[in-house]
Amino acid sequence: MQTNRTLPNNKLDIIVQDSEKETCVLVDVAISGDRNVIKKEAEKILKYKDLIIEIQCMWNVKTKVILVIIGTTGTISRSLRRYLSNTPGKHEIKELQKTVILGTASLHQKVLMFKYNTCFMSEITFHVAQIANTEQLKHSVP
Repeated sequence: MQTNRTLPNNKLDIIVQDSEKETCVLVDVAISGDRNVIKKEAEKILKYKDLIIEIQCMWNVKTKVILVIIGTTGTISRSLRRYLSNTPGKHEIKELQKTVILGTASLHQKVLMFKYNTCFMSEITFHVAQIANTEQLKHSVP
């Protein structure tokens, strides 16, 4: 984002400016380690304080930051519901958590496949199919 002053923290995920209501909403989305969700939220609030002041002066609008921070296994802060209630549309926290968890699982799978240079999931699927076939044969023999 271009500002009058040089600010180190001027890159956001989404910026919504409403000229009629004279408001500006800055949205930052982050995935953090589960233990760091609250810490990350506090860091981002401090990080964007100067940017909020700069935008208010430049555009003469009320400005607020909405932080969407979710831990890698779906951990959320208490304030996430409040942040989401200030955004238009319907937002299901469970769906956001599910998306993050599936992304985390996919990333872990890719890392394991790269590290071991093997198709790990295919081997598991093959072994599960073998076990299933063996169990079916046991039950079908009179």
